[in-house]
Amino acid sequence: MIEWSLAQGSTFAGQIDGLINLIGWLVGFWFVLAQGVFFYLIIKHRAQPGVNAGYVTGDEEYPKKFIGWAHWGVLACDVVILVFAVQTWYDVKQDLPPAERTIRVIGQQWAWTFVHPGPDGKVDTADDIALVDELHLEEGVLYHYLLESRDVLHNFSVPVFRLKQDAIPGRTITGWFEPTITGEYSVQCAEICGIGHGIMGARVFLETEDQHVAFHEAHATNTPALQLAATSVGADR
Repeated sequence: MIEWSLAQGSTFAGQIDGLINLIGWLVGFWFVLAQGVFFYLIIKHRAQPGVNAGYVTGDEEYPKKFIGWAHWGVLACDVVILVFAVQTWYDVKQDLPPAERTIRVIGQQWAWTFVHPGPDGKVDTADDIALVDELHLEEGVLYHYLLESRDVLHNFSVPVFRLKQDAIPGRTITGWFEPTITGEYSVQCAEICGIGHGIMGARVFLETEDQHVAFHEAHATNTPALQLAATSVGADR
């Protein structure tokens, strides 16, 4: 189940939470109903003084009618879930709205490198800002991310966005999100990728426009360590 205390930090987070809640309520309804019928039949057909316990084989007319009704009910719920699931999948994974900015995300054993566009607003240019395990985004801006892996299969997971996407060696996967809140949140690798998988964590900083301008000003000139990260990223492409 979703973590109820976790904020919804993207435009599609509420849609994904709604789908999970829908599945939870429908499954919960059938679970409670099935358990209710189960215990009702146990009590009704229990052995009593002078009366043997009832034995129902399933070949009787009443069980057949009940099973048929249950099948159609479950099938109807499956159709409802399928409709909402396909719509959510399309909105999040297939429909790619135009980007206002683009970032590059590189997974490796066992860290994340985030390449931010510099003042020119474009990634893969001379003023890029490359940081290890720090992602800085502006609230209300629609981003495309270019996701890559340098070595093995990783998974780019941002719980506050309700985002999970595999990073596959040899491929660049394009996706999107639009932050709707500010604050500091976790980024995870959600795919077991080796002995250091458990420590492959990063932070995403969701910032106001003024905070994001300050971030750019603070990194106007990359430090040698950041230049090294940027050079390494460029060499792997």
